[in-house]
Amino acid sequence: MHDETLFAHLMSQVWFQFGLVTLLGFMTGLELHGFLEERKGELNKNEKPVRFGTSRTYTFIAILGYVSTVLDHSLHLYMCTFAGLLVFMAIFYFHKLNIRQSSALQPLVALVVYLYGPAAALQPAWFLVLLFVSVVFVLNARPLAHQILEMADRQEMLTIAKFLFISGVILPLLPRTPVSSYIPASPFKIGIAVLVISSISYTGYILKKYFLKRQGYLVAGLLGGLYSSTATTLVLARKTKGSSTSSPSLNAGIIAASGVMYLRLFMLVAFLNASLLKHISIPLLVLGAAGLGAAWFWSHNTKTVRSQDAEMGKSNPLELGVALLFAFLFVFMIAITRLVILHFGKSGLDILSFAVGFTDIDPFILSLLNGHYQGVGPVQVTGAILIAAGSNNILKAGYAVVFGKRKFTMQATLFLILLGIISLGWGFSMSRGLF
Repeated sequence: MHDETLFAHLMSQVWFQFGLVTLLGFMTGLELHGFLEERKGELNKNEKPVRFGTSRTYTFIAILGYVSTVLDHSLHLYMCTFAGLLVFMAIFYFHKLNIRQSSALQPLVALVVYLYGPAAALQPAWFLVLLFVSVVFVLNARPLAHQILEMADRQEMLTIAKFLFISGVILPLLPRTPVSSYIPASPFKIGIAVLVISSISYTGYILKKYFLKRQGYLVAGLLGGLYSSTATTLVLARKTKGSSTSSPSLNAGIIAASGVMYLRLFMLVAFLNASLLKHISIPLLVLGAAGLGAAWFWSHNTKTVRSQDAEMGKSNPLELGVALLFAFLFVFMIAITRLVILHFGKSGLDILSFAVGFTDIDPFILSLLNGHYQGVGPVQVTGAILIAAGSNNILKAGYAVVFGKRKFTMQATLFLILLGIISLGWGFSMSRGLF
């Protein structure tokens, strides 16, 4: 606490602010100089790069911005000097255009450096540091930007823009009241649920498609578990059909996908119904750790086999059609769950949970986390989630046997059955009040 008070005291001192602004202005000039040196090789031999000053120039710009802010707290002096700098930058850029050099980077960096002054004098210390770090990051992000441009699908960018519009503009306007007595969830909660599950799935989709697509089967399983552990198991099991030898890393990938499934469920509970965490944290974390630990054990000290482009994740989870279909399934499962509980009570919920595990469990899990069902407490909801996850593991074990070479997927199959039985036993015990 004393250190925080000392730092806050230093940041309130004019001499310290002046020194920090001067230092960051000089470092920004150095960084820009290095960036321009790297770009020299891209210019034609006949082109002579036009530069705006040196590191000292940017240092003086930062000092000018700070001094004009401190000398006149009304900021009139600051705005006048800013207008002069803006005119000077416009003349410089016009000259660059005349010699067919269109980059506006140097004028823009100079204007940002001029903002260091008011950032130090009028804002918290972290804001000035954030401003400086952002400039350095952008100057060094050019190779990454080129890599993203080469890899990225333009249609995917449009999909993201649509999704952000729906989540940032339309979602906040949705009603907060339940749709009906048979659908005990509001349109806003339905939208939030779709947003959360799509975002988690999209993370795995992007990592697998663009950044880690040539990694081993273990990594494919880990990322696929974020997207869909069932689809991942199916894809990896099919890989054994064309193989003549067993691959421990492939078994590890199948098991890892189910381990990540439990951690994914943990994230959904934390985002959508955190009150359940005290009941479900231990089983989900224990079962998830068991799956990941077994996956690491099978992949440890084995030859790494790189996976080919996986079939999983071909459809973008942020696509409007995919999101609408998921929302429909979510609402449908809420209605079905409501009817089952109304007519058959807790026993009916357990049976429904077991049956749903042999399909896509996400809509059902989200219906449990977002619905308000009479006579069903948090312990019963926790049990239902574990039962659905357990039967889903049994389904994936069946996929491994049916769609893969049985002798090559036997390790993963047996472990998935074991994990499924433990999850089912834990879930039924909780729903019966034994835990």
